Amino acid sequence: MGSFLGRYLKVATFGESHGPAVGAVIEGIPPGVIVTVDRIQHELDRRRPGGSPFVSARDEPDRVEILSGIREGATLGSPIALLIRNRDARPEDYRSLEGAFRPGHADYTYFRKYGLPPQPGGGRASGRETVGRVAAGAVAKAFLEPKGICIRAYTLAVGPVAAERIDPDFAKEDPLRCPDPDAAPRMQELVRRVRSEGDSIGGVVEVVAEGVPPGLGDPVFHKLDALLGAAMLSIGGVKGVEVGEGFRLAALRGSEANDEITPEGFATNRAGGILGGISTGAPVVLRLAVKPTPSIALPQRTVDMEGNPTTVQIRGRHDPCLCPRIVPVAEAMMALVLADALLAQMALEGGRP
Repeated sequence: MGSFLGRYLKVATFGESHGPAVGAVIEGIPPGVIVTVDRIQHELDRRRPGGSPFVSARDEPDRVEILSGIREGATLGSPIALLIRNRDARPEDYRSLEGAFRPGHADYTYFRKYGLPPQPGGGRASGRETVGRVAAGAVAKAFLEPKGICIRAYTLAVGPVAAERIDPDFAKEDPLRCPDPDAAPRMQELVRRVRSEGDSIGGVVEVVAEGVPPGLGDPVFHKLDALLGAAMLSIGGVKGVEVGEGFRLAALRGSEANDEITPEGFATNRAGGILGGISTGAPVVLRLAVKPTPSIALPQRTVDMEGNPTTVQIRGRHDPCLCPRIVPVAEAMMALVLADALLAQMALEGGRP
């Protein structure tokens, strides 16, 4: 399975939804980076379930254990191992589904590829896997922030309800991570309604990195936008990625789409901070299309492992909208890719980070 990310900063996540633990191993962070347990825990708390009525009620404390690579709040330059134990798995919630493929999940494709029967909670394909990503992303953020790189994400839209203004500080406190105080109540009401109907809903997450220096990314197959796109699409539930204006550029003329350059810098940022696969120095801007949570309480048609038709009705604890919990995961993936690209640039220049 493809559990590794990066060339200079290498990350592997491990663990299954209903196994004993999940986590990450990180290699490539230089020594002397200040990383505290509290810093990693802060990021995990932003992702953890059970924090509001708009997310899964699974009650996981998600307490991180640093097994190696960090001592007295600073990295050693050796591999960093981070462990988060699963405390509230309930495999019994899936017994009624035994042998049946849940629509919208990876049960069917894992069976066809690996011969594995449907795993409790989705196993390796569960959103629980992203705990390791967020823990690793906290380390990458600690490496990037002293260099002036700041990453933030927020829920730009839930269904048809879209934010019209961006207040990142408000998004930090809003349970759906909405950045617009006017749109937030309407987003919440929509999520409450679809949940009460036994359904779920999708949305759009925007992630922005400011302070990214020009020159990150490599031509052809290691373009920065290609690496970021692959990283974001590796998040379960993300079905599309836009860079800058993305698909809206298809309706424009070149005179409208180009970012003109002035002595003070780019006049606009429709390219989303990347040209030719290399960062421009403008903010790197991505938008993620997030599908509705596939676990819903409504009856759905499917088949079992023998191909017999059946109906499933999923019980258990699930998110009515994935967006608020994808926000910290998107930030983590942005941080990991940018840290890897920065280390690659330092290697090219023959310098130390």
